Amino acid sequence: MTAEITIDDMPLSPVDVARVARHAARVSLAADVAPRLAASRAVVEHALGDGLPHYGINTGFGSLSRKRIAADELASLQRNLVRSHAAGVLEAFPADVVRGTMLLLAASLARGCSGVRPCVVETIVQLLNAGITPIVPSVGSVGASGDLAPLAAIGLALIGEGQCDWPGGEGPVATQTAMSRAGLRPLNLEAKEGLALINGTHLMAARGALAVHDAGRSLDAALTAAAMSLDACRGTNASLDARIHAARGQPGQIHVAATLRRLLRDSEIIPSHREDDPRVQDPYSLRCTPQVVGAAFDAVGYVAGAIGRELGAVTDNPLVFASSHPLNTMLGENPSDLPGGSESIVSGGNFHGMALAIPLDALCMALSHVAGISERRVFWMISAFDAESRLKPYLASNPGLDSGLMIAQYTAAACCNEMITLCTPASVSNIPTSAGIEDYNSFGPRAAAKASRAVDLLDRVIAIELLAASEGLEVHRPLRSGSAVEAAHATIRASVPRLTGDRPLTPDIERIAASIRRGDFSID
Repeated sequence: MTAEITIDDMPLSPVDVARVARHAARVSLAADVAPRLAASRAVVEHALGDGLPHYGINTGFGSLSRKRIAADELASLQRNLVRSHAAGVLEAFPADVVRGTMLLLAASLARGCSGVRPCVVETIVQLLNAGITPIVPSVGSVGASGDLAPLAAIGLALIGEGQCDWPGGEGPVATQTAMSRAGLRPLNLEAKEGLALINGTHLMAARGALAVHDAGRSLDAALTAAAMSLDACRGTNASLDARIHAARGQPGQIHVAATLRRLLRDSEIIPSHREDDPRVQDPYSLRCTPQVVGAAFDAVGYVAGAIGRELGAVTDNPLVFASSHPLNTMLGENPSDLPGGSESIVSGGNFHGMALAIPLDALCMALSHVAGISERRVFWMISAFDAESRLKPYLASNPGLDSGLMIAQYTAAACCNEMITLCTPASVSNIPTSAGIEDYNSFGPRAAAKASRAVDLLDRVIAIELLAASEGLEVHRPLRSGSAVEAAHATIRASVPRLTGDRPLTPDIERIAASIRRGDFSID
């Protein structure tokens, strides 16, 4: 997980983001980055002497954009921008979110459409490699004119201001102190550079990338849990018949059914009750897992696609195109037909986060259904409604004297209830900003925060199902489930012993949740 990540002109991946954000992978710049940045910067330098207004370069910002700024005040303009926009509030983001944001900021700038000097990108990379992490308040971005407040807090660190955490430090320290100890020098911002630092979707994209990365592991664990529960309940695999799912043709459904068949392959429990079993069908929570969780898989694929594209994007404004930039020719346009010509500074709206906000809102809904059907399987197991399952009430050793997993199901229900509230979309409510010039915002950062919380809650629900299903399997010994399910059972038992009497369950749930986040239940 600590292999070096090289920033070039290719998109990053969620795995790249996780490696840098959480595992301190070193970051380097490809050899072609500096020339690309120099060409872009030359366009900005030329514009400074053409006598024309250029947004954010020699003008004010937002609704103040009609105010021209004198040449001798341009450095102050950029510094003031970073300071004034660092207006976020409440608790700081976790370090992985900040580091992921810094990585995406560096990668976007390195693509050569922002007009910054190479030293700007190099300083971001130096902070990452030194483990210097700015303290970034978590509330303040509306996700449209870039993630302004959070990115401004990062920008403060680059100019040696604000506070940060750093390796071996005891709590936040002045950024200037940390940089000095690391042998780094703060940036002196020049024209356009402060604006380039705070524009863009880097926060919501980084948080979305981490959520997609984690959700993939959660979904694998959810399928493992569903397979384990089916055998724990002595259910049938008839509903996994490939013909059923081919008849409908939904790709996620087909994938989930095939995966469950593979997980349960060679199960000794399924054939043990084929004869003389009075049950005709299992409850929906067992029988319709392919249909429900398959739909979630399809939705997560849509979200992952949107995030993946953003990891290769430039979301600054205005964008700076040198005549040598590949976009001048690769689109098949005649450079003379472009509004600004082949070498130009063009204002647009790539900072707008709606392309991420809608998918991240959808991610909450998809994960809520995965958690909801998981909780129903937990309820079915511990209720002991079905005598044919041969499970005791609450999976307790001595029901009545022991309460077993009674309250674990309450916890799963509480997680699901919170996930339901998280499904209220952030992206459909608009509040204008900047005196109305920024009149339609995305609120993508709130959608990203909800998605991140939803993944955390889902992991606890799935952990509770794995806890319950692992107890259920024990009831049917010496019969064994499929080899993949038994491997997952062994993973659980490595940190969570069988329940032989009542004990606090929080540590058990959290240990299994940690295993999910590590990818211990990943399916090849």
